[in-house]
Amino acid sequence: MKLKRSHDSFWLLGLFILALILWLINLGDLPLRDWDEGYYGTVAKDMYHSSNWIFPSYLGDDFLLKPPLAMWLITLSYHWGGINEWTTRFPLAFISALSVPLLYLLGKQAFQSRSSALFTALIYLTLLPVVRHTRLAMLDGIINTFWIFSLWCLLQSRQRKIWAVGFGLGLGGIAMTKGILVLALGGLVVIFLLVSQQFNLLKNPFLWVGLLLGTMFTLNWYGAQFAEYGSIFIDVHFRSQSIDRLSTAVEGNSGPFWYYLLELSKYCWPWLMFFPGALLISWKKRKEVWEQLTLICGLGFLVLISLMGTKLPWYIMPFYPFFAMGIGGYLGSLWRSQTACPRWIGRLLMIQGVIAFGGGIYFIWQSSPRILIATSLILTLTFFIAAWQFLQDQKIALVSLVIGLYCALISFMLSPAWIWELNEAFAVKPVAELIQGHIPKDEIVFTAFPYSRPSLDFYSERKVIAADMITWQKLSPEATYWLLDPPSLNAIGATKYMDLGDAGDFTLIKTQPND
Repeated sequence: MKLKRSHDSFWLLGLFILALILWLINLGDLPLRDWDEGYYGTVAKDMYHSSNWIFPSYLGDDFLLKPPLAMWLITLSYHWGGINEWTTRFPLAFISALSVPLLYLLGKQAFQSRSSALFTALIYLTLLPVVRHTRLAMLDGIINTFWIFSLWCLLQSRQRKIWAVGFGLGLGGIAMTKGILVLALGGLVVIFLLVSQQFNLLKNPFLWVGLLLGTMFTLNWYGAQFAEYGSIFIDVHFRSQSIDRLSTAVEGNSGPFWYYLLELSKYCWPWLMFFPGALLISWKKRKEVWEQLTLICGLGFLVLISLMGTKLPWYIMPFYPFFAMGIGGYLGSLWRSQTACPRWIGRLLMIQGVIAFGGGIYFIWQSSPRILIATSLILTLTFFIAAWQFLQDQKIALVSLVIGLYCALISFMLSPAWIWELNEAFAVKPVAELIQGHIPKDEIVFTAFPYSRPSLDFYSERKVIAADMITWQKLSPEATYWLLDPPSLNAIGATKYMDLGDAGDFTLIKTQPND
């Protein structure tokens, strides 16, 4: 027993170190991204300056969209290390990295097999969308950590009842991060308990103690918001941010029912190759705990978000632990069995190696950063080596895949391309410096850019609001500040204005009031 525990400690520490390296490397070298990072960073800034932890604000306006746990963590980070990109992302990335060893522990409880649990954690560690989204100052990474922690505590309570307290605390963390998402995840847990007939867990008094603690803390905060804002809070926080997203495409973020299947097909290679085999073995052994978790909490959640009207790439995040668990169970059984490796996987890996090699040629042709060329080279070698090993019936190919994908992800996170959305619009930092240097802090800036950018609000510490020419005609007779590109500047005609300076493709002006 001591030997087994020492082995578990070794794997837990190793997985956590690997996750920390991947989650924290080059974390603060790129500007904050729209939208979530700009929003939560700005709210945390307000909290840092005002010391108002209960009623969050966004540049002085009430912030009613999300519960404040993530913003609390970022604010604490600001107190510790100042306000910058690294301290904005660090606390959420650190907690997200904990999900990797926690998933190993959940796998040990579900599989009763170290190899399957280890493959589960390693697959999750090397999924591009998991690493990328949870490095950002977004809510979804810590949601996964709380979600995995809750389920592990629930299964762990079968041996020691007191662990059930952690189940309620984990759900409380989800509620204080993303509101009513906890109802969907909690509902899936109830279905899991009913299907697996683990009714004794519901008789554990520590389970209800944990739920009481998590619920009391959450309800206290929600009660304070309702007392302060009344029905406005209900309308914004619950209807606009949650209920409307179920039936409508909020802000045009729509997609077909199979939207998330497309997300999986784009970003989850090469592990997606093993998904059909994982589904097959999960169905055959559906009476075992890990298969029930995969089918109910994994596929059940995938169906729920696919039915929603609003579709966003990061909504799928709570599915990924079970995607990894399903494939981890399949690879664990393959690793332990005497059966031959599927040769078709080797052939598919050869094709992916050719694609990775083509990507490297493209990067060379485009004079891309050398680190991207290195990433393509690592992937090319990984896929060709693993393909050859699969074709030779060497199961060490699974290890080669994990090592190669991890190294490729390290290389990719060292490049400026890991936040590729930054290339979709203008660089905000020079424009923010221009605004800060010429405009009083309490003034609003209007811009002819098609949409407002929370990251620009964060760096400029002013509200920069997108406005069209109709708004221009209403406001131009007054003294207002405008950020205009050359076409917009030409379109204002003979309007009197003061040129305050240029940054990038924008000119900052102050319109003169009519005499």
